[in-house]
Amino acid sequence: MSIKLYGYWRSTASYRARIALNLKGVEYEYVPVHLVNNGGEQHSSEYSRLNPAHLVPTFIDEDEDIILNQSLAIIEYLDERYESEHRLVPEHLTDRARVRALAQDIACDIQPIGNLRVLNALKGHFDASQDDVAKWAAHWITLGFDGIEKRLQTQAGKYCFDFDVTLADICLVPQVYNAQRFNVDMNRYPLISKIVKNCNELSAFEHARPENQADAI
Repeated sequence: MSIKLYGYWRSTASYRARIALNLKGVEYEYVPVHLVNNGGEQHSSEYSRLNPAHLVPTFIDEDEDIILNQSLAIIEYLDERYESEHRLVPEHLTDRARVRALAQDIACDIQPIGNLRVLNALKGHFDASQDDVAKWAAHWITLGFDGIEKRLQTQAGKYCFDFDVTLADICLVPQVYNAQRFNVDMNRYPLISKIVKNCNELSAFEHARPENQADAI
C-alpha cells in the first residue's frame, strides 16, 4: 500500500490524521508506534530515520515519494491531493483563514503544552506528581476552550463552521478526547460538546477513535 501512517492510538495529532484520511476516503496502512513501551518506540533508530523529531504521526506517500510530519501539514496535503465530498480547508480566503485560526488555537496553543514529552518532563525534571501533571494539562485545555467556546458562538452551525466539516473540527474532536482524559468539565462548553457529538456520529470520526485502533490497550 502506497500510503502509510505511523502513529499512536492515543496521540491527538495521530487522531487528527486518521480522521482526515477517513474523510478523504484514502486507504492507508496504519503502523503503530508505541510512545511508552521499550522506552518509547519513537526513539528507535528505524523510526528516527523517518522522523528525526521522534514524534508522531509520520505520513508516507510512496507514490509521491514524500514523508511528512506535523498533522496540519498532512491534513492539508490530503485535502489538496484527493478530491472528495469533504473540502477540509475552504476555498474562500476569509473562510480559509478562520478555519486555520481555530485549528491552530488547538494544535499550536493547547495541545503542545499537554504533549506526552512535556508531561514527562514535568515529572522527570520538576518532580511533579501525577496529580500535578493532570491539573497542568486540564488548566491549559480549560483556558483554551474558554476562548474557543466564545468564538464558536458567532460562527458555529452543526460543526465549527456552519454545516461543513473542516480542519477545525478535525482538531477539536481529539482535543476534547484529551480533555476528558484529564477530567475537564465539558458541561462548561455546550457548543463544543454539541459539535463533537455531531462529528462523532460520522463514520470517519468513529473509525478514527483511539479505542478503535489496533494498538489500543
